[in-house]
Amino acid sequence: MGHVHVHPSEEAPASPQARRMLLVLLAPLIIATVAGLVVLWPSEVRPDLSAEFGAPDDLVDAQVVGLQRGPCPGTPDEADIRCVTPTVEILGGADRGRTVTLQPQSRAAGVDFDIDERVVLGYTAAAEEDFQYYFADRERRGPLLVLGILFAVAVIGLGRFHGFRALLGVGISLLALTTFVLPAVLEGSNPLAVALVGSSFIAFVSLYLAHGLNARTTTALLGSLGSLALVGVLSTIFVAASRFSGLADEEALFLSISAVDLDLTGLLLGGIVIGTLGVLYDVTVTQASAVWELQRANPRYTRWELYRSAIRIGRDHIAATVNTLVLAYAGASLPLFLIFTQADIGLLDAVNGELVAVEIVRTLCGSIGLVASVPLTTGLAALVVRGPEPPSTEGEDPVDGDEPPDEAEAVPAAKEAAATTPTADNDPRHFRSRGERSFWG
Repeated sequence: MGHVHVHPSEEAPASPQARRMLLVLLAPLIIATVAGLVVLWPSEVRPDLSAEFGAPDDLVDAQVVGLQRGPCPGTPDEADIRCVTPTVEILGGADRGRTVTLQPQSRAAGVDFDIDERVVLGYTAAAEEDFQYYFADRERRGPLLVLGILFAVAVIGLGRFHGFRALLGVGISLLALTTFVLPAVLEGSNPLAVALVGSSFIAFVSLYLAHGLNARTTTALLGSLGSLALVGVLSTIFVAASRFSGLADEEALFLSISAVDLDLTGLLLGGIVIGTLGVLYDVTVTQASAVWELQRANPRYTRWELYRSAIRIGRDHIAATVNTLVLAYAGASLPLFLIFTQADIGLLDAVNGELVAVEIVRTLCGSIGLVASVPLTTGLAALVVRGPEPPSTEGEDPVDGDEPPDEAEAVPAAKEAAATTPTADNDPRHFRSRGERSFWG
């Protein structure tokens, strides 16, 4: 009998038939994604936001050099409405080095300043000279940069080169959103179509970049895209059935005025698709990896045994992930829930409102897609993965009819068989396989 080598550090191979199957499934998706990018790619001319909506001509950094605190102008002293009037030095733009005094800011609104604090000013050329510069926001890029560096160090420290490639995939995803998805939607293209094409491109690049060009990654990719298509279909059906206007929040209302060609309902659908994609990565990659690792640990597993074992892993993962998704949306809507509670609005009445109903549809459609991704990815992975080919047994009849050992006995039995086989090296990582036949023949 032969001696089969299974090295834990190596990727379990897929048969040529399985690779061809993956290619047949993947090729139409690649073609559709490339065609969608070509057809929907936005022009270089982007619609500008009208000055009537208060959009600044430019944003510049400034530093607070003086402060004056006192009653807000036009309010009686007894009202005790306090304001702070900052004097700032402009650090960029055509007026760099110029010192200007901004309009008073109400401290009741939580606005206050410190000397030497960095702020961001908005500049409007058409305004009167004393009103051209105004306080727009605080300067937060420094703390955000430090936090980003800490995040990168943590990811690369644990994931090493895989972590670096994952961060590179994040950068490409953000680039795709800013150069394709957002401009195409603003140009008037169907937001759902743009979201599906953009998500497919992001999935291709991010998964292959982070996890390598192999059968396992392709399996996770197909599981992600299949589940994403299901989310798109469900969202289309239930957004239409719920008759959402797309005007549930202030941003959508603002866009409906400033971007007349924008399909707000399609924008809602596109947001659901893109928001689900990131969580799908987690589930599909985990399931594909689980099948590969189970097969590597016990090459005697049948495909049905692989599927059942990996599904048990998937059940726990889905239970945790769905709960996380629901809590994430609930946390984002916490101020709204507080308003409903304060106004003594009943649960059923609150749920019926578009603000809450949109989040419910978003959460449930995404969660159904996550649940569906587990059996889809696991089943495909169990079909694709295979163990090492049995060696040639010339002059020796294969042993047929051997039943695979129980899960608890499989690995110890394989190691014992390998240790007692008369070979040049009895490496404990090697497994002995008796009478196994390739699924693909």
